[in-house]
Amino acid sequence: MINTSSYLAKYFPTSLSKSLIMVAALSVAVVVSGCQKEPETNTANDSAQATSTQTNEVQTTQSEQTTTSVEQQQAPLTILALGDSLTEGLGVDNDDNYPAQLEARLKELGYKDVKVVNSGLSGETSTGLVNRLNWVLQTKPDITILTVGANDAIRGIDVATVEANIRTAVKRLQDGGSEVILGGMQIYDNLGSDYVESFAAIYPRVAKDMNVTLIPFFLDGVGGDPKLNQADAIHPTKEGYTIIVDDNILPILQPELEKLEANSKASSTGTPTETAQ
Repeated sequence: MINTSSYLAKYFPTSLSKSLIMVAALSVAVVVSGCQKEPETNTANDSAQATSTQTNEVQTTQSEQTTTSVEQQQAPLTILALGDSLTEGLGVDNDDNYPAQLEARLKELGYKDVKVVNSGLSGETSTGLVNRLNWVLQTKPDITILTVGANDAIRGIDVATVEANIRTAVKRLQDGGSEVILGGMQIYDNLGSDYVESFAAIYPRVAKDMNVTLIPFFLDGVGGDPKLNQADAIHPTKEGYTIIVDDNILPILQPELEKLEANSKASSTGTPTETAQ
Protein backbone atom coordinates (compact mmCIF):
# COMPACT_ATOMS: atom_id res chain seq x y z
CA MET A 1 0.00 0.00 0.00
CA ILE A 2 1.35 3.52 -0.91
CA ASN A 3 2.05 5.93 1.97
CA THR A 4 -0.02 8.94 0.97
CA SER A 5 1.88 11.49 3.06
CA SER A 6 5.36 10.42 1.81
CA TYR A 7 4.17 10.33 -1.78
CA LEU A 8 2.78 13.85 -1.68
CA ALA A 9 5.85 15.26 0.16
CA LYS A 10 8.17 13.82 -2.45
CA TYR A 11 6.41 14.97 -5.61
CA PHE A 12 4.55 18.18 -4.60
CA PRO A 13 5.56 21.41 -2.79
CA THR A 14 5.04 21.46 0.98
CA SER A 15 2.05 23.86 1.10
CA LEU A 16 0.28 22.07 -1.71
CA SER A 17 0.97 18.71 -0.20
CA LYS A 18 -0.57 19.81 3.10
CA SER A 19 -3.73 20.94 1.32
CA LEU A 20 -3.96 17.70 -0.57
CA ILE A 21 -3.41 15.71 2.59
CA MET A 22 -6.36 17.48 4.23
CA VAL A 23 -8.52 16.88 1.17
CA ALA A 24 -7.60 13.21 1.14
CA ALA A 25 -8.33 12.88 4.86
CA LEU A 26 -11.71 14.48 4.42
CA SER A 27 -12.54 12.17 1.51
CA VAL A 28 -11.68 9.12 3.58
CA ALA A 29 -13.86 10.42 6.41
CA VAL A 30 -16.79 10.94 4.03
CA VAL A 31 -16.40 7.43 2.61
CA VAL A 32 -16.23 5.87 6.06
CA SER A 33 -19.21 7.91 7.18
CA GLY A 34 -21.21 6.73 4.19
CA CYS A 35 -20.57 3.10 5.03
CA GLN A 36 -21.95 3.43 8.55
CA LYS A 37 -25.58 2.40 9.41
CA GLU A 38 -28.07 5.26 9.31
CA PRO A 39 -29.50 6.24 12.70
CA GLU A 40 -33.03 4.99 13.53
CA THR A 41 -35.07 8.14 12.99
CA ASN A 42 -38.47 6.35 13.17
CA THR A 43 -38.29 5.34 16.83
CA ALA A 44 -40.71 8.05 17.90
CA ASN A 45 -43.14 7.14 15.09
CA ASP A 46 -42.96 3.45 15.97
CA SER A 47 -43.67 4.27 19.63
CA ALA A 48 -46.65 6.42 18.64
CA GLN A 49 -48.01 3.64 16.41
CA ALA A 50 -47.64 1.09 19.23
CA THR A 51 -49.48 3.41 21.63
CA SER A 52 -52.24 3.93 19.06
CA THR A 53 -52.58 0.16 18.57
CA GLN A 54 -52.86 -0.41 22.33
CA THR A 55 -55.48 2.35 22.61
CA ASN A 56 -57.52 0.79 19.79
CA GLU A 57 -57.34 -2.61 21.50
CA VAL A 58 -58.57 -1.12 24.79
CA GLN A 59 -61.40 0.69 22.97
CA THR A 60 -62.37 -2.53 21.16
CA THR A 61 -62.42 -4.45 24.46
CA GLN A 62 -64.56 -1.74 26.09
CA SER A 63 -66.92 -1.80 23.10
CA GLU A 64 -67.25 -5.58 23.33
CA GLN A 65 -67.99 -5.33 27.06
CA THR A 66 -70.65 -2.68 26.41
CA THR A 67 -72.26 -4.83 23.71
CA THR A 68 -72.33 -7.82 26.07
CA SER A 69 -73.91 -5.68 28.77
CA VAL A 70 -76.64 -4.47 26.39
CA GLU A 71 -77.33 -8.02 25.25
CA GLN A 72 -77.71 -9.12 28.87
CA GLN A 73 -80.15 -6.28 29.53
CA GLN A 74 -82.17 -7.31 26.49
CA ALA A 75 -82.59 -10.89 27.61
CA PRO A 76 -85.95 -12.40 26.54
CA LEU A 77 -89.02 -11.73 28.66
CA THR A 78 -90.27 -15.18 29.67
CA ILE A 79 -93.97 -16.02 29.83
CA LEU A 80 -94.78 -19.44 31.26
CA ALA A 81 -97.96 -21.06 29.93
CA LEU A 82 -98.75 -23.51 32.73
CA GLY A 83 -101.66 -25.91 32.73
CA ASP A 84 -103.20 -29.03 31.26
CA SER A 85 -104.10 -30.20 27.74
CA LEU A 86 -105.82 -26.88 26.97
CA THR A 87 -102.39 -25.30 27.33
CA GLU A 88 -100.41 -28.11 25.74
CA GLY A 89 -102.61 -27.99 22.65
CA LEU A 90 -103.79 -31.59 22.46
CA GLY A 91 -104.84 -32.46 18.91
CA VAL A 92 -103.31 -29.45 17.10
CA ASP A 93 -99.90 -28.86 15.53
CA ASN A 94 -97.11 -27.42 17.67
CA ASP A 95 -97.40 -24.05 15.92
CA ASP A 96 -101.16 -23.89 16.50
CA ASN A 97 -101.48 -24.27 20.28
CA TYR A 98 -102.11 -21.10 22.26
CA PRO A 99 -98.54 -20.60 23.62
CA ALA A 100 -97.09 -20.73 20.09
CA GLN A 101 -99.76 -18.44 18.67
CA LEU A 102 -99.35 -16.06 21.61
CA GLU A 103 -95.59 -15.72 21.07
CA ALA A 104 -96.10 -15.08 17.36
CA ARG A 105 -98.75 -12.41 18.04
CA LEU A 106 -96.61 -10.67 20.65
CA LYS A 107 -93.71 -10.45 18.22
CA GLU A 108 -96.03 -9.01 15.59
CA LEU A 109 -97.02 -6.39 18.16
CA GLY A 110 -93.38 -5.41 18.69
CA TYR A 111 -92.37 -7.54 21.67
CA LYS A 112 -89.28 -8.90 19.93
CA ASP A 113 -87.58 -10.32 23.03
CA VAL A 114 -90.55 -12.24 24.44
CA LYS A 115 -90.50 -16.01 24.84
CA VAL A 116 -93.57 -18.11 25.68
CA VAL A 117 -92.76 -21.48 27.27
CA ASN A 118 -95.38 -24.20 26.80
CA SER A 119 -95.61 -26.13 30.05
CA GLY A 120 -98.99 -27.73 29.47
CA LEU A 121 -99.44 -31.40 30.33
CA SER A 122 -102.39 -33.47 29.15
CA GLY A 123 -104.42 -34.93 32.00
CA GLU A 124 -102.86 -32.55 34.54
CA THR A 125 -104.77 -32.01 37.76
CA SER A 126 -104.17 -29.20 40.25
CA THR A 127 -102.37 -31.66 42.55
CA GLY A 128 -100.08 -32.85 39.76
CA LEU A 129 -99.31 -29.27 38.79
CA VAL A 130 -98.29 -28.36 42.35
CA ASN A 131 -95.98 -31.38 42.43
CA ARG A 132 -94.03 -30.19 39.37
CA LEU A 133 -93.72 -26.53 40.30
CA ASN A 134 -90.05 -26.84 41.29
CA TRP A 135 -89.31 -28.07 37.79
CA VAL A 136 -91.24 -25.42 35.87
CA LEU A 137 -89.87 -22.59 38.02
CA GLN A 138 -86.45 -23.31 36.54
CA THR A 139 -87.64 -21.31 33.51
CA LYS A 140 -87.62 -18.21 35.79
CA PRO A 141 -90.85 -16.82 34.31
CA ASP A 142 -91.57 -13.09 34.44
CA ILE A 143 -95.27 -13.83 33.91
CA THR A 144 -97.18 -17.09 34.34
CA ILE A 145 -100.54 -17.80 32.73
CA LEU A 146 -102.00 -20.47 35.01
CA THR A 147 -104.90 -22.49 33.65
CA VAL A 148 -105.78 -25.60 35.65
CA GLY A 149 -108.78 -27.32 37.24
CA ALA A 150 -110.76 -28.74 34.33
CA ASN A 151 -109.45 -32.28 34.89
CA ASP A 152 -110.21 -32.00 38.62
CA ALA A 153 -113.81 -31.13 37.76
CA ILE A 154 -114.10 -34.05 35.32
CA ARG A 155 -113.00 -36.35 38.16
CA GLY A 156 -115.36 -34.67 40.64
CA ILE A 157 -112.50 -33.72 42.99
CA ASP A 158 -113.61 -31.72 45.99
CA VAL A 159 -113.76 -27.99 45.23
CA ALA A 160 -111.88 -27.10 48.44
CA THR A 161 -108.96 -29.30 47.36
CA VAL A 162 -108.84 -27.70 43.91
CA GLU A 163 -108.86 -24.21 45.42
CA ALA A 164 -106.15 -25.06 47.96
CA ASN A 165 -103.92 -26.39 45.18
CA ILE A 166 -104.45 -23.31 43.00
CA ARG A 167 -103.61 -21.04 45.95
CA THR A 168 -100.44 -23.04 46.60
CA ALA A 169 -99.43 -22.78 42.95
CA VAL A 170 -100.06 -19.02 42.84
CA LYS A 171 -98.05 -18.40 46.00
CA ARG A 172 -95.11 -20.51 44.85
CA LEU A 173 -95.05 -18.70 41.50
CA GLN A 174 -95.23 -15.31 43.18
CA ASP A 175 -92.46 -16.27 45.60
CA GLY A 176 -90.40 -17.25 42.57
CA GLY A 177 -90.72 -13.70 41.21
CA SER A 178 -93.43 -14.33 38.62
CA GLU A 179 -96.51 -12.22 37.99
CA VAL A 180 -99.51 -14.57 37.77
CA ILE A 181 -102.45 -14.36 35.39
CA LEU A 182 -105.12 -16.86 36.41
CA GLY A 183 -107.28 -18.39 33.70
CA GLY A 184 -110.81 -18.90 34.98
CA MET A 185 -112.60 -22.15 34.15
CA GLN A 186 -116.22 -23.24 33.98
CA ILE A 187 -117.66 -26.71 33.53
CA TYR A 188 -120.78 -28.38 32.19
CA ASP A 189 -123.77 -28.98 34.44
CA ASN A 190 -123.35 -32.74 34.50
CA LEU A 191 -121.99 -32.66 38.08
CA GLY A 192 -124.91 -30.69 39.47
CA SER A 193 -125.47 -26.98 39.83
CA ASP A 194 -123.94 -26.72 43.32
CA TYR A 195 -120.61 -28.15 42.18
CA VAL A 196 -120.63 -26.10 38.96
CA GLU A 197 -121.24 -22.84 40.78
CA SER A 198 -118.75 -23.61 43.56
CA PHE A 199 -116.10 -24.57 41.03
CA ALA A 200 -116.56 -21.43 38.92
CA ALA A 201 -116.33 -19.26 42.06
CA ILE A 202 -112.80 -20.52 42.84
CA TYR A 203 -111.05 -18.34 40.30
CA PRO A 204 -112.40 -14.82 41.04
CA ARG A 205 -112.03 -15.49 44.77
CA VAL A 206 -108.39 -16.59 44.47
CA ALA A 207 -107.61 -13.70 42.13
CA LYS A 208 -109.05 -11.18 44.58
CA ASP A 209 -107.48 -12.68 47.69
CA MET A 210 -104.03 -13.13 46.17
CA ASN A 211 -103.93 -9.98 44.05
CA VAL A 212 -103.54 -11.70 40.70
CA THR A 213 -104.97 -10.72 37.31
CA LEU A 214 -107.91 -12.85 36.16
CA ILE A 215 -109.03 -14.01 32.74
CA PRO A 216 -112.72 -14.46 33.70
CA PHE A 217 -113.24 -17.49 31.43
CA PHE A 218 -110.30 -18.85 29.50
CA LEU A 219 -112.53 -20.51 26.85
CA ASP A 220 -114.92 -17.58 26.43
CA GLY A 221 -116.27 -17.41 22.87
CA VAL A 222 -114.89 -20.86 22.05
CA GLY A 223 -116.22 -23.37 24.58
CA GLY A 224 -119.33 -25.14 23.35
CA ASP A 225 -118.93 -23.98 19.73
CA PRO A 226 -118.59 -27.07 17.47
CA LYS A 227 -116.87 -25.04 14.72
CA LEU A 228 -114.09 -23.96 17.09
CA ASN A 229 -113.55 -27.26 18.90
CA GLN A 230 -112.28 -30.66 17.91
CA ALA A 231 -114.51 -33.72 17.72
CA ASP A 232 -114.27 -34.30 21.48
CA ALA A 233 -116.06 -30.95 22.03
CA ILE A 234 -113.44 -30.10 24.69
CA HIS A 235 -110.21 -29.07 22.99
CA PRO A 236 -110.08 -26.02 20.70
CA THR A 237 -108.99 -26.11 17.08
CA LYS A 238 -106.30 -23.79 15.69
CA GLU A 239 -109.02 -21.22 14.96
CA GLY A 240 -110.39 -21.60 18.47
CA TYR A 241 -106.96 -20.92 19.98
CA THR A 242 -106.61 -17.82 17.80
CA ILE A 243 -109.77 -16.39 19.37
CA ILE A 244 -108.54 -17.31 22.85
CA VAL A 245 -105.25 -15.49 22.23
CA ASP A 246 -106.69 -12.40 20.57
CA ASP A 247 -109.85 -11.91 22.64
CA ASN A 248 -109.19 -13.52 26.02
CA ILE A 249 -105.44 -13.43 26.72
CA LEU A 250 -103.94 -10.38 25.00
CA PRO A 251 -106.32 -7.78 26.50
CA ILE A 252 -105.32 -9.02 29.96
CA LEU A 253 -101.65 -9.73 29.23
CA GLN A 254 -100.63 -6.51 27.46
CA PRO A 255 -101.21 -4.22 30.47
CA GLU A 256 -99.06 -6.58 32.55
CA LEU A 257 -96.30 -6.41 29.94
CA GLU A 258 -96.47 -2.61 29.98
CA LYS A 259 -96.13 -2.61 33.76
CA LEU A 260 -93.07 -4.83 33.58
CA GLU A 261 -91.48 -2.62 30.94
CA ALA A 262 -92.18 0.52 33.00
CA ASN A 263 -90.69 -1.09 36.12
CA SER A 264 -87.65 -2.22 34.16
CA LYS A 265 -87.04 1.30 32.80
CA ALA A 266 -87.53 2.82 36.23
CA SER A 267 -85.06 0.36 37.72
CA SER A 268 -82.41 1.18 35.11
CA THR A 269 -82.78 4.94 35.67
CA GLY A 270 -83.26 4.80 39.43
CA THR A 271 -86.74 6.35 39.19
CA PRO A 272 -89.16 5.06 41.86
CA THR A 273 -92.41 3.53 40.62
CA GLU A 274 -95.82 4.14 42.11
CA THR A 275 -97.28 1.38 44.23
CA ALA A 276 -100.98 0.68 43.83
CA GLN A 277 -102.91 1.34 47.02
